[in-house]
Amino acid sequence: MDKSRSSGFTCWLTGLPGAGKSTIAVELVKALDELLVPCELLDGDVVRTNLSKGLGFSREDRNLNVSRVGFVCQLLNKHGISAVVALIAPYQEAREQLRRTLPNLIEVYVDCPVEVCIERDPKGLYKKALTGEISQFTGISSPYEIPTQPDLRLKTHEEEIEDSVKKVLDYLDSNGFISRG
Repeated sequence: MDKSRSSGFTCWLTGLPGAGKSTIAVELVKALDELLVPCELLDGDVVRTNLSKGLGFSREDRNLNVSRVGFVCQLLNKHGISAVVALIAPYQEAREQLRRTLPNLIEVYVDCPVEVCIERDPKGLYKKALTGEISQFTGISSPYEIPTQPDLRLKTHEEEIEDSVKKVLDYLDSNGFISRG
């Protein structure tokens, strides 16, 4: 499948909890809306509640969650709707499977040191994970495998949200996924 206006793309933001995936995704969708790019936001928390309810946090369940979201992206993309996904996707094998099934996948690694994520801790989850209240928490008691070859790397501890969004838009534009005229 060619990168064309008749097919959508999937921009998948992967990274540790608290790295800034959802924040960037929301702003990216706003920018794409302004460019009249049909797109849908798939946020990990919302997906877990609606599409993947009942899944746990084992490696198998996490990979199944990624696979389900990938399937939704495939359907959207096939119909010319792009997807912006904010989902941890902690395992390399699941992300490699996405590459095989989503021809217009852009993997964006939202790179932020765990220490900074712990400081941010917007939902108080790191605190609970560090005290043992939450088990299998990515970055603490469950691994996060850093992408080996992401299409783009955003260092959210060193740049403003606007800068991160601009980098994604620049990538999409220069690679023919969107046109900013």
